[in-house]
Amino acid sequence: MEFLNPHVACEKLIKALRGNGISDERILDAFRKVPRHLFVDGAMYAQAYDDNALPIGFGQTISQPTIVALMTQLLGLRKDEKVLEIGTGSGFQTAILAQFTRRIYTIENIGDLSVAARRRLREMGYQNIVFRHGDGSLGWAQHAPYARILVAAAAPVVPEALCEQLEVGGRMVIPVGDRKQQELVIYDRTEKGFEKRSAGTVVFVPLLGKQGWQKEE
Repeated sequence: MEFLNPHVACEKLIKALRGNGISDERILDAFRKVPRHLFVDGAMYAQAYDDNALPIGFGQTISQPTIVALMTQLLGLRKDEKVLEIGTGSGFQTAILAQFTRRIYTIENIGDLSVAARRRLREMGYQNIVFRHGDGSLGWAQHAPYARILVAAAAPVVPEALCEQLEVGGRMVIPVGDRKQQELVIYDRTEKGFEKRSAGTVVFVPLLGKQGWQKEE
């Protein structure tokens, strides 16, 4: 491989994550357990542990490590919550989340990416991930409700289907805005409705689907 020792490179990345406000040591330890270089194309090996988003084909990216860690931290996972992830992508965020839950359901709307992520994570030994190729904006009602929902693609508005599938007491983290820039929003569902707060601006690929962006928009 072209980059330095993965262990050394990972520890350098973890130092950067701490500097960017990631304080949950469980999440930092998850980054040690999930080798990011296995989720990028061979041409990107040298950049695998840089704190940058990288292309994974089909106009998609593996998210910047700081964003992966931040969204995981914002979810406030304890141990056994049932999690829904929208946007499997390379499967890196999925693998991080899998460290904190007994079962994660993940949806990807690009078939080739879904197949590749499934193969990769199965080969890595993950047994608590359920995969689906489909429209993530509609969620996965069959297994609802979910204690946590993470959306790794930008929606113009929060999909109603995802709101309905979040249990009372649950939390959803989702980027909402236009195609160029979004607000990372935390939604907590209470008995009285939804409480919203912002975690800053981000840039994600669009969430395509019936309750997301249309391809021609």
